[in-house]
Amino acid sequence: MGRMDRFILFGAGLLGLGGVAAAAAGAHATGDPRLGGSVALVCLTHAPALLALALHGRRGVLTNLVALALFVGATLFSVDIALRVFDHGRLFAMAAPIGGMIMMAGWAVLILSAFAPRR
Repeated sequence: MGRMDRFILFGAGLLGLGGVAAAAAGAHATGDPRLGGSVALVCLTHAPALLALALHGRRGVLTNLVALALFVGATLFSVDIALRVFDHGRLFAMAAPIGGMIMMAGWAVLILSAFAPRR
């Protein structure tokens, strides 16, 4: 297993762990529980996507770019929203929207990679 595969697996595990923690925290948070649910949803949908990319036999620049974008985007979005849930401010201005845009870009690259020629 290569270094990039290990990174992607690490990211999948981290998002999965964070998603379950966010779901539990959302159930017990004093603020708006929908915010915790949003974090859980993003983490728990992107973790299996990263797992699939790590276990996918076809490796390449586009696959690595997709994995990186999904991980970075989901992390930015989730950390920013989680900080709000626990009244710790924000990660930085526009972190959640930027994370969302990076996730969408990752999914768009995945769509385009379906049409990339095989090597």
